[in-house]
Amino acid sequence: MTSNQTATIGTTRLGASGPQVGRIGLGAMGMSGSYGKTDETESITTIHAALDSGATLIDTGDFYGNGHNEALIHRALAQRPREDYQLSVKFGALRGPDGSFGGVDTRPVAMRNFLYYSLQRLGVDHIDIYRPARLDPAVPIEDTVGAIAEMVEAGFVRHIGLSEIGAQTLRRAAAVAPISDLQIEYALISRDIEREILPTARELGIGITAYGVLSRGLLSDAMRTKQSFAPDDFRAHSPRFQGENLTSNLRLVEALATIAERHGVSVAQLAIAWVCSRGDDIVPLIGTSRVSRWNEAVAATAIRLSAEELAEIESAAPADAVAGQRYPDAQMATLDSEN
Repeated sequence: MTSNQTATIGTTRLGASGPQVGRIGLGAMGMSGSYGKTDETESITTIHAALDSGATLIDTGDFYGNGHNEALIHRALAQRPREDYQLSVKFGALRGPDGSFGGVDTRPVAMRNFLYYSLQRLGVDHIDIYRPARLDPAVPIEDTVGAIAEMVEAGFVRHIGLSEIGAQTLRRAAAVAPISDLQIEYALISRDIEREILPTARELGIGITAYGVLSRGLLSDAMRTKQSFAPDDFRAHSPRFQGENLTSNLRLVEALATIAERHGVSVAQLAIAWVCSRGDDIVPLIGTSRVSRWNEAVAATAIRLSAEELAEIESAAPADAVAGQRYPDAQMATLDSEN
């Protein structure tokens, strides 16, 4: 395990048709309350730190905080040249006034409506990668992708992305228009995409933006002592953080901690380095609202894992050893990637 202690990250291309981006991207969801209260000033400082370290890709969704996240990003980027960053935006998730989710709507007419409001909240004239948040069971993927392709032609969107869809849907989408990347959960303990989805994406020249690389903080030193969550924290309702599931999963974290400590890195850095080792076509999204956590991730990109070290890490946390699903049952049912 080696590191050159660099303070900045490299770049890679996101799929055969996608843009050149920083080696890791910033996931902004947690800046709008998904894991409890956050400090807006610290969130904006984190966005600046990400760009200053060489990151270019910032991922958000129009439903994160019901528009709050896009408005926050607008404020953070107001003084930055537009060519310095790329915005990846998910659309389609429906929310109620109480914050509840009400399914998805990816009809072309709805997509154009969502896009208009995102452009306004973000204060930009185009979005770099636009993607439906989930597959809409009532709308053929061909219709959604075709409509986004029209927005590419019109100049409002640069690239088309997808999120949490299965291999067959990915093929259907790619037959309509070039797809830059598939956003999907991928981590040391969330490896289901390796069976069919990742090989299909690579066959089609589609990149992967991997979210959940720390399994929502489970793969971190902080989780070794934190076992309770505020009611507004996503993890308070996540199966992997409940009761015996959490107890079992923390055994995996402790095994990884032994390896990490021996090499002078954190569990989170080990987990990020593992995802980076899977290929240059995979861009980890680091979800954080804190500069210290971002800097930790930047340092992880400099870690080089040998074949022996990779085998040791995967033995400590086998792919099938995690207890509990990624989401509660109702949300799992909405994932084309899992069905």
